[in-house]
Amino acid sequence: MKRTLICIIAIALIAAFWTFHQAGASGLGPGAQAPELKGGPWIGGEPVKLEELRGKVVLLDMWTFA
Repeated sequence: MKRTLICIIAIALIAAFWTFHQAGASGLGPGAQAPELKGGPWIGGEPVKLEELRGKVVLLDMWTFA
């Protein structure tokens, strides 16, 4: 039982490290500046700059089909 718990904790730590390592490698890790929003169609008109959204609550609804 104790050995199983140690294995589960080790796997969780490795997975967390790998996730943060991958995010940092892409430049989109914690603390990184968000890239400008691209794509569309935009509901409510033209796309906005991130600077215009500073301090506001923003809902991003993204879909993908695979």
